[in-house]
Amino acid sequence: DAKGEIGRGLEVIEFACGIPQLLKGDYSDQVSTGIDVFSFREPLGVVAGITPFNFPVMVPLWMAPMAIATGNAFILKPSERDPSAPMLLAQLWKRAGLPDGVFQVLHGGKETVDGLLTHPDVDGISFVGSTPIAQYVHETATKHGKRVQALGGAKNHAIVMPDADLDNAADHLAAAAFGSAGERCMAISVAVAVGDAADLLVKKVQERALAIKVANGTEPDADMGPVITPASKERILRIVTEAETAGAAMVVDGRDLVVPGHEDGFWVGPTVIDHVTAEMTAYAEEIFGPVLVVVRVADLEEGIALINSNPYGNGTAIFTSNGAAARKFQRSVTVGMVGINVPLPVPVAYHSFGGWKNSLFGDKHIYGPEGVSFYTRGKVITSRWPEPTHASGASYNFPSN
Repeated sequence: DAKGEIGRGLEVIEFACGIPQLLKGDYSDQVSTGIDVFSFREPLGVVAGITPFNFPVMVPLWMAPMAIATGNAFILKPSERDPSAPMLLAQLWKRAGLPDGVFQVLHGGKETVDGLLTHPDVDGISFVGSTPIAQYVHETATKHGKRVQALGGAKNHAIVMPDADLDNAADHLAAAAFGSAGERCMAISVAVAVGDAADLLVKKVQERALAIKVANGTEPDADMGPVITPASKERILRIVTEAETAGAAMVVDGRDLVVPGHEDGFWVGPTVIDHVTAEMTAYAEEIFGPVLVVVRVADLEEGIALINSNPYGNGTAIFTSNGAAARKFQRSVTVGMVGINVPLPVPVAYHSFGGWKNSLFGDKHIYGPEGVSFYTRGKVITSRWPEPTHASGASYNFPSN
């Protein structure tokens, strides 16, 4: 996970190295007699990034290279849960020769965040985190005249059609649900089993969940580590218990997991819950833990309707061997990132990352071309150079050719 995280961050750095092509603007010659019009993009000034605990290298690298390459100074406010990785990034920037002050790290909690959201010298805010905080960041910073991109939470669904390769689907569902202990905004937390696919799919996912080794993350053969805090563990256990009480079927129960030698750790084992309904907390809330819920539907149309009625719109996927079904799905779902037989549709760096609905506040996605647009603003110049002896041709009327 950590190595992959760094690799994805490096992709954005590589994209940023080619950024002059996206900043060069346009030129229109002789739009009117003796008049030319041209445009270019300028940096906002000072921008800040507020980043979550789960990817302490990758998410800052989604922001800082884009901001700095477009000419801004960047302030990183990392999660207080893992503050050391951002300090290493700052050291690497300095070793690379970046002038002092262009990349800064500012530690702290809500007071620090509020200071950035309201400070008159901060011109833009990038945020990745939960939906309630994303909404707060967007409302507060916008009120203080700042440009904001605030990426919120998710409830990512994966539809599995009866014609799908169910072994392949189960492999990817298990990896997408339980990788990083489910603590990522692109985790698949809802498997939407269509028709006859349901029973066999649940059985195959059960087999894979039971085979996962949960251990100290520094052990070479560990598949999954603990969740981040005791409070996170308590929240996950509460949601799972509420689903069981409401009538859902516990296929794999990770609530009582104990790892020898780490009995006091924040352990939650892979958990699979079948026959979940949209009214249950396990479906409605972002769990942010190693829990996969299974919702059964009759057909593709019902599955699409389920996804579109969900307030989140970050990522989604479909597993199928039918191109027509895939095309209908990709054009019908109200979600920002779509995978076809790909469970984690995280775009490469030269496309942009972002969701719809309650998964994004603001109108710009992160990194890629939209990242360039976010960290810059356009300037258009209309230019005339009349001959010194020539009349200016000034008019009180609206200018025309």
